[in-house]
Amino acid sequence: MNIRILAVGSIKESFYKNAISEFKKRLTRYTSLEIVEVKDEKTVEKASEAIDRKIKDAEGKRLLSKLNESDFVVVLAIEGQKLSSVEFSQKLAEWEVSAGSRLTFIIGGSIGLCDELIKRANVLLSFSDMTFPHQLMRVILCEQIYRSYRIRNNEPYHK
Repeated sequence: MNIRILAVGSIKESFYKNAISEFKKRLTRYTSLEIVEVKDEKTVEKASEAIDRKIKDAEGKRLLSKLNESDFVVVLAIEGQKLSSVEFSQKLAEWEVSAGSRLTFIIGGSIGLCDELIKRANVLLSFSDMTFPHQLMRVILCEQIYRSYRIRNNEPYHK
């Protein structure tokens, strides 16, 4: 199984990079994980809805250009389904079957995702009603994917 994370923007902080690198290394036992970044747009504080929509559409177009028609797409969105780690592990196993060769998670930019990406999603997934920095969300997603494989294989992992 190939798992890919498509994300808006790049990670600059070394502590986030190190955490992601560690989980990617741990995941090599179970799956291949690729992270693809697309350029983010400059955002303006207190921008109009029209400007926000234009930014989301530009970032969304870049994300959509990285998708294949056959990709099974899980979009991280606050309005998505919330799962426990065990439920996520079960769903990830189901999604891998549905995905065929590639399962793609999408993390949008700081102001969210365009409607076209939401419509393209096979699944909308939420980790919380809280807002997290997008760089940290990549770490959390990688950790939960790793935890999922540990759960699925009945291997110990801290709770």
